[in-house]
Amino acid sequence: MVPAPPRRGARVSLASSGGVGDGRTLNTAAFRRAVDSIERLRAPGGAELYVPPGVWLTGPFNLTSHMTLFLARGAIIRATQDTSSWPLMEPLPSYGRGRELPGGRYISLIHGNGLNDVVITGENGTIDGQGSVWWDMWKKGTLPFTSPHLLEFMSSSDIIVSNVVFQDSPLWNIHPVYCSNVVIRNLTILAPHDSPYTDGVDPDSCSNVCIEDCYISTGDDAIAIKSGWDEYGIAYGRPSSNIIVRRITGSTPFAGFAIGSETSGGVENILAEHLNFFSSGVGINIKTNVGRGGFIRNVTVTDITLENVRYGLSIAGDVGGHPDDHYNQTALPVVDSITIKNIQGQNIKQAGLIKGIANSSFSRICLSNITLSGDGARIRPWKCEAVSGSAIQVQPFPCPELSSTSGTSLCTDSL
Repeated sequence: MVPAPPRRGARVSLASSGGVGDGRTLNTAAFRRAVDSIERLRAPGGAELYVPPGVWLTGPFNLTSHMTLFLARGAIIRATQDTSSWPLMEPLPSYGRGRELPGGRYISLIHGNGLNDVVITGENGTIDGQGSVWWDMWKKGTLPFTSPHLLEFMSSSDIIVSNVVFQDSPLWNIHPVYCSNVVIRNLTILAPHDSPYTDGVDPDSCSNVCIEDCYISTGDDAIAIKSGWDEYGIAYGRPSSNIIVRRITGSTPFAGFAIGSETSGGVENILAEHLNFFSSGVGINIKTNVGRGGFIRNVTVTDITLENVRYGLSIAGDVGGHPDDHYNQTALPVVDSITIKNIQGQNIKQAGLIKGIANSSFSRICLSNITLSGDGARIRPWKCEAVSGSAIQVQPFPCPELSSTSGTSLCTDSL
């Protein structure tokens, strides 16, 4: 069951906190005053911060526990493009450095750390990252530190994000990390297809997460489940687990649904269902690398529709870079018990790639009821190595590694 948003005992308006929604006045102080007043109120059930219609230019601000950030219809929270007003923060301990660059990272536009019971919702108002200034710095090589997310929750629980438009994030749009009990639903997430690292939703070392009923069109993976990077993620040791992703539609030059490649804390007990991706690079992409360690296991992906996609499916053990040269080259990931079934794809360039690691073969890779067709030309066949499992009713015909009778018996229960 997905929980309903809680009823709040009080309301604070951004306008009454000194905010001016003219698109020119900087409202960072007004947001901070409003959140401070919610903390002081200590209203029964918490309080709502109401953002009226208007364009509310702001720098980064923090949320607090037991609050709802409510965007009215026509409300736009717009990030300032003055990068000097973005504070730096320490790298995540499970990453050891910023994701784009060594060193620290810029704080997210909307941030929460150690919070409980927070809701971001509204009447489809917009949170606009104005990310082009950050993308240009990245492309020109002038970005000094890792760009900010639009929304990041750290070490928080009981989070709901719904009925809002996220657009033009500098980096990943929504990044819950070290969180539990997170619901993300009914969102529209937009960024140009050439915008770097603009993933839609990336739950990272999180548990008990539901992502549903969203439209995502961005420059990188629409959904990517992660859990830390190489030796830092191994040491931190917090997996992503018990995650449901369902009824997502979208388009991206990279992957519609992804796991990885940063999976060093482990990823397990994942269900992705009723997904629809078009004009994309890869439909389903499970990716890791030597040095990651960790595991990816007990994953089910089912009821997927793909249209005009380069690769229908990719499961690969040679994807993604490393934070530094100190990663352990003997830390090999375990990829086991991956069930992918009920997939229909049209205008697919290549059926799929399943490439394990020589000393850590991917096991129990179970494919069933998959039909992928080309765009008039013959679709390129599957490519496989260092993998075992089975394939039942798969077209085009799967690689020999997945057609053995022993593999079929191992996969019968999951299929």
